Amino acid sequence: MTVIAYFCFLAVILGAKSASAPFIKPCKGGDNACIVSSAQAALPIIAAGIPELGIKSIDPMHLEVIKGDQGGLALTFKDTTVTGMKGCNVDGIKHDIKKAKQIVTIRCSVDLNGLYKLDGQLLVLPIKGEGKYNIKIRDIVIKTTTELKTVPGADGKQHWHIDSWKFASQVKTSARFDFDNLFNGNKILAGPVEDFVNTNWRDVMQEIAPPIVHAIVARVVEGVEALYKAVPANELFIE
Repeated sequence: MTVIAYFCFLAVILGAKSASAPFIKPCKGGDNACIVSSAQAALPIIAAGIPELGIKSIDPMHLEVIKGDQGGLALTFKDTTVTGMKGCNVDGIKHDIKKAKQIVTIRCSVDLNGLYKLDGQLLVLPIKGEGKYNIKIRDIVIKTTTELKTVPGADGKQHWHIDSWKFASQVKTSARFDFDNLFNGNKILAGPVEDFVNTNWRDVMQEIAPPIVHAIVARVVEGVEALYKAVPANELFIE
């Protein structure tokens, strides 16, 4: 909704040894088992946020506005709170120093609560409503790829900077949708739509999830940038 505590995994890609981030356990380059283990251990600490490093909390994570226009469906989510990120699992981490490329795969189960507005066509059914919403996503796998470059920092040292990023996501287990006040509270119209979206949750996620997961990953990338700005590149890996 991926998606989801990505920056802590990047911080330990080759085992950070940093005075600025002492919560990261050092690993030898290429020791993927150690890297994944270190990332998992660091996750609860970083998920809570680290103000002194400029890293905001991602559990809970607050997203003011998410907008999208997916196949004729206009959607807006406001004042969304995302919880569950601290429970994400690290499925894999790859880092190529020479190519300055990182690939991180995580698996998360999250809940989203806030205000929604939907208007248009959702798959084969018309849908319209505005009110409170809740989405429960179980086992969403998010694979994020970032391209890095090295830039001089304010401290005179070299720092990593995320030049670009992209992601892909897929829900493995389930998704449950609850939209209050569909069709202005008309239960006759809302009932069949509610049943349809929860029965066909995989297809519905393909329509609704992209802007949500993008917003979550963007917030995480913001945290990665804060970490990289605070910690020199030579403290984030072991030669």
